[in-house]
Amino acid sequence: MFKQIGKKSALSLIAAGSLMLSASAFAISGGGNDGGGGDDGGCESDCGFERGPDPSVSILESSRGPYSVRTSNVSSFVSGFGGGTIHYPTGTTGTMAAVVVIPGFASSESSIAWWGPKLASHGFVVMTIDTNSGFDQPASRANQINSALDYLIDQSNSGSSAISGMVDTTRLGVVGWSMGGGGTLRVATEGRIKAAIPLAPWDTSSLQFRSISTPTLIFACENDTIAPVRSHADPFYDAIPDSTDKAFVEINGGSHYCGNGGNSYNDVLSRLGVSWMKLHLDQDQRYNEFVCGPRHESDRDISEYRGTCPY
Repeated sequence: MFKQIGKKSALSLIAAGSLMLSASAFAISGGGNDGGGGDDGGCESDCGFERGPDPSVSILESSRGPYSVRTSNVSSFVSGFGGGTIHYPTGTTGTMAAVVVIPGFASSESSIAWWGPKLASHGFVVMTIDTNSGFDQPASRANQINSALDYLIDQSNSGSSAISGMVDTTRLGVVGWSMGGGGTLRVATEGRIKAAIPLAPWDTSSLQFRSISTPTLIFACENDTIAPVRSHADPFYDAIPDSTDKAFVEINGGSHYCGNGGNSYNDVLSRLGVSWMKLHLDQDQRYNEFVCGPRHESDRDISEYRGTCPY
């Protein structure tokens, strides 16, 4: 059944003094109409960190977004997590939001690797990671997510890094699958990140998620037998306060692996996942219509949708 809970939401007003800042000042801070990228879609005010062309379903569901992507390997000997790969866009300038993507129990970086180039090609710095052990529980994975976010910030602050100067440290996001989804929700309780996407999340309890104020999009898999929807994703979503921007998308017929990407559900994962990050990390209202606009259950890949629109 389609559910949508209305709540009051508005963009913060930009102070009059801020409007007088020069374009160069915006580029230095990473703010402005296009995040300093010079490639906005013509927005003139209240644009957040808008970057890239006006979105469309075809752009969002394409195998890649508008930017080419380069990668940089992260050694498995790095402190705090198991190494990984940094994906970053080319052909754009200015600081960008950063996203860490973490796998699930007994799974490696390769299981969630699809999300790296997908998000980076839409204007994010993204690191897909391995964990210290495949058997790490959600609490450990939350710690590793924070270590990975710290690493990205340190790399951005390093003059010799491939992503030197690229990361806006005030705009951080996390995507996590299975126990990585549980870790993602735990990090969301801390108030550090601005957007979270748990994929078929698994954790021991929903009680701790009552304090989440981070905008959170949960992808659930209808036929999940490892993290059954009614004992994991569903109560996790319900625990998050209705005052928080949140959404619940159940993939029709999906197994526990439905959220990883690189599968038959790419279109819905791309359309909603990229839009969620653009809306909440870049404050780009152009993407609101893709999250809130249509009746999502008309999509044959979505068996249930809930949300607190408008965002």
